[in-house]
Amino acid sequence: MLQTIRDRAQGWIAWAIVVLISVPFALWGIQSYLGVGGEPVVAKINGVEIPARELDRRVQEARIELRERLGAAYDLAALDDKQLRAEVLDEMVREVLLLDVTRRLGLRVSDREIQIQVLSEPAFQQDGRFDQGAYERILELQGMTPALFESRLRQQMTGTQLVRAVSGSEFVTRSELSQYQRLAQQKRELTYARFPVADFASAEPIDETAITAYYESNAARFQTPEQVKLDYLILDASTLSGTAEIGEEELRRHYDDDPARFTQPERRKVSHLLLSVPSDADEAAANQVLSEIKAVRDRLLAGESLDELAKQVSDDPGSAAKGGSLGMIEKGVMVPAFEQVAFTLPAGELSEPVRTQFGYHLIRVDEIVPSVVKPFEEVREQLRAELAKQSADALFYELGERLANLVYESPDSLEPAAEELGLAIQQSDWIGREGGEGILGQPKVLAAAFSNEVLVEGNNSDLIEPERDSLQAIVLRFVEHRPAATKPLDEVREEIVAEIGREKARLAAEMAAESAAAKLRDGADWAATLGTLKLEEPGLVDRQTTSVPAPILDTAFTLPAPSEGSISVGTAALDHGDAAVVRLIRVQDGEVESEDAGQTAPEASMLSQLMARQLYADMLRDMESRAKIERKAASSVEDL
Repeated sequence: MLQTIRDRAQGWIAWAIVVLISVPFALWGIQSYLGVGGEPVVAKINGVEIPARELDRRVQEARIELRERLGAAYDLAALDDKQLRAEVLDEMVREVLLLDVTRRLGLRVSDREIQIQVLSEPAFQQDGRFDQGAYERILELQGMTPALFESRLRQQMTGTQLVRAVSGSEFVTRSELSQYQRLAQQKRELTYARFPVADFASAEPIDETAITAYYESNAARFQTPEQVKLDYLILDASTLSGTAEIGEEELRRHYDDDPARFTQPERRKVSHLLLSVPSDADEAAANQVLSEIKAVRDRLLAGESLDELAKQVSDDPGSAAKGGSLGMIEKGVMVPAFEQVAFTLPAGELSEPVRTQFGYHLIRVDEIVPSVVKPFEEVREQLRAELAKQSADALFYELGERLANLVYESPDSLEPAAEELGLAIQQSDWIGREGGEGILGQPKVLAAAFSNEVLVEGNNSDLIEPERDSLQAIVLRFVEHRPAATKPLDEVREEIVAEIGREKARLAAEMAAESAAAKLRDGADWAATLGTLKLEEPGLVDRQTTSVPAPILDTAFTLPAPSEGSISVGTAALDHGDAAVVRLIRVQDGEVESEDAGQTAPEASMLSQLMARQLYADMLRDMESRAKIERKAASSVEDL
């Protein structure tokens, strides 16, 4: 098609078209340099702008990363999009600040370091070696050029230099380590009583006003997720292999072109007997072993059985119990010195002593299976399958290119592409952002399904390859769109009534626990205050104990140590709405290492790392406080 246009685009008419097209492009270029009508900006840091388009891209990447990390636990409805956008924007602001600092400090990453990092990345390797094609393919799927990727990698590695420099400047003093050991290994003796939320449940009807208020203030909880129905075309190399017709002549030619593939190399059934020589043995010790194995050889030549002697004297644990048998071996399996003798020795003959790194061997070849070439008839179907796959792969790439062009040329329908390529248009059920079955659950497919180009503009998607090297591609367009909506109040009324009832019972349990704690602090008797509640006495526990509920443990380790004549009491809110009163009886500090052993203790390294992280976080906060940062309002960012 492009060649046809080129052939016909001659004369003054063609030049007139070129001029008309060039004018708006030239004006657009000037406008971009002047900064008039530029793309929206979400933040400006010391004069450096962050475009809204870049924020959108990073937010989408964050969603995909969350989905891949959480798997089945990923719930789009529970994801706060405003918070996610804000967190991603904060991260981008920090990246700009770090880049500015590294430039001012003169930190650099050489081209050689970038090259080493790229070459050593497993994702860019095939069979353990860097593959330029894989490198470019992966970056293309991520919408990046090598230059852009290497620029971002340089920024990341430069930032890492700064992190290491800051973290490496932090160290732990003897006093800090001693205080940490006392606190980290501290134990506390406690008792507690639980106030079950079930004891505070009420049968009193819930007021209609309260139900309506709860519904309105928690509308996000009662939303049905956004969903779409899709039409799509799938191109799959595995379904194309059955369409290839491979002739007998072509099969024969491929068989004749590479006969080594179908050759079964010579194999030999070998037995041996080993007397080991230690790796650090001197010449005298090695000669002693040589004398011993020569004596064994004389016994074998005199008629004794290799099978019996191997079981008695061989030092090879793998073959001794089997009478020295190594079974059938091929070249390339044994060490060279052993193999050279084993594959030149006539069948039934006993070798002279053979020295390897393991010691001295006596080798006997029990059977020789000559090299043989598999006949064409035996490998015909194997060749057919291989050639069919090659043909299908080539056809996949050819059809993929044509499919991408067809859906681009007819952006409002999949039918022209389906008719020309003989593909069936398939339709999905309703799917949300959490994904559907099979290929419709792939992050790249979902990103396209809910993109502006497909969902808002109504165009076909680009050709999508969900997984690298999968030889499967999809093009889609939306059929119906169901926006997120809040369920009617009548539909969720019972759920709200139950939740309000649980909340009232939980608050009542907490109030009862607080009231009991206040009485105990005033000197009330435990038995009288708790009544029929059971008093739990776990005794002396550390911070890692699992026999005490975590909220109670947290309360016990935050209460002040009781002084003589007083008690230390607090409350805790437990899972499922229960509350508890906690009494701290005594505190036992952890043991402090001696001064010599202290700095080498494992806690010293761990504490140093924690302090380094804190120092780095403080540095980031200081950089942000000094920088001139302008952010757009969150609501306007969402509208971009």
